[in-house]
Formats: sequence, C-alpha cells, structure tokens
Amino acid sequence: MSISVSARFDPQVIGRTDSMRLAAERLSDKLAARIAERIDSGALKPGDRLPTEVQFAAAYGVSRTVVREAIHQLKSQGLVRSRQGSGVFVTAPPAHRALAFDPKLLESIDAVVQMVELRRVIEGEIAALAAQRATRAQLAELRRALAMIDAATDGGQLGVEEDLTFHRAIASATGNPQFLRLLGILEAYARDAMTVVKGYESMRADFMEQVRNEHRAILAAVAAGDPKAARRAAIRHHLNGEQRLLTSGALEAARPRRARGAR
Repeated sequence: MSISVSARFDPQVIGRTDSMRLAAERLSDKLAARIAERIDSGALKPGDRLPTEVQFAAAYGVSRTVVREAIHQLKSQGLVRSRQGSGVFVTAPPAHRALAFDPKLLESIDAVVQMVELRRVIEGEIAALAAQRATRAQLAELRRALAMIDAATDGGQLGVEEDLTFHRAIASATGNPQFLRLLGILEAYARDAMTVVKGYESMRADFMEQVRNEHRAILAAVAAGDPKAARRAAIRHHLNGEQRLLTSGALEAARPRRARGAR
C-alpha cells in the first residue's frame, strides 16, 4: 500500500516553482505518523520489535531511505529505540512527548491558513516583547534581515528563507531563547506555508508592496519601543496574508466570511 497525498493548490502557482511542493508530501513524515498511530492505539506495545526496513518498505510501497527517515523521527520523539544487533523496539510511553504537528497539516490551502493563524497568535506577542527588549545590535540585525528580504524579492525570488530570518531575529530580540526554539520547531511547517502564501503574493506587484510595508511597520514599532504597535503590526501582517490568499482566489467561497469575521 503506497502513501498518497493530494494538495488543492492553483496549478499555475505550483508550476512556477518546485518549492511549492509542501513538506506534508514527505513520505517519511507520513510513514512516521502511521507507525506513531499504531503505537498510540496500542497495536504496537512497549517492547514490541518493529518490522525491518525491507519489510516496512514492501508493506508501504516506499524506499528504505524513507523508512530510515521515519524511524529516525520516531526515535527523536522517544517512541522507539534501537538495540544493537537486535532491531528497533517500541519504548515505554515517554512522560513528555516532543511538540510535533500532523504531517497532513499542509495538505490543503485551508491548512496553510491554519498555520498562518497559529503564527499570528504567537508572533504578535513575540513582536510586543521584542519592542520592549530589543538592543541596538538586535535592531541592526532586524534591519539587515529586512534588507535581505528586499534584495531577494527584487531579484525575482520568493525570499522565504530571508523572511524566516527576519522573524527569527524578532524572536531573538525578545531575549527569551524559548521563543527562538519554538519558531525552530514550527519552521519546517511555516516555511512551506510561507512558500505557498508568497507564491500567490508574488503574482501581484501590489501584494509584494503590501508585504514590504507590513515588515517595515513591524520593524518601526519594535525600534520605537512600542509593544502595542508591534503586536498590532505583526497580527495585521498575518491577517493580511490570509486576505491576500482570499483576494487571489486561493481560498474557497466559504473562507471570506470567516476571514472577515476574524477582524
């Protein structure tokens, strides 16, 4: 049985760049989720030995590399462990499970919006704290990150990595390393959602200018030491990102009422 993925995106947008393929399409993520579900349901119990790579590959119609990557994910979550010369075994349930998201998270445009909403809630408060705590050096780093975004987009690129760098710099400016770690966990998913959003935004010059102005507004509020303005600017940035998806026709008809209601 092979693991399949279906994504409902505008073909014209996807066709513009291979990077529009989402991380949810990684078969290793899906296989890891399948195995984790069997462990959570009790179908696989502590002490049970997992099938071999070859057996998993044959059962799920994937390569051994995919199986290896999936097992690595499960090990990092503390769900399984290797015994040298014996194989991989299910462990006793960990007291604390590492934060992880469903690999199906970004299979549809609605799910991309869910990630935008999650970032809005988190990054609004991050920006507010950054406005209270940012040092001169950190503000300089934010300005450099913003210049990198402009350089990338002016050069015809989406600027996803540069955008992520800007938001990491804001998190760093809070002085709380836990925010930076949290964004690091979210980043694999945020990167793919951002790629989709930016793919649509890049099709219109006015959208690109809006994004640029929104970033400038966040930086200006942080630099001014105004936490309320920084929070508003960060939240507005993500709300407007959802609105741009709506305006571009990426969201189905049911989405406009919910998007407007959020304001």
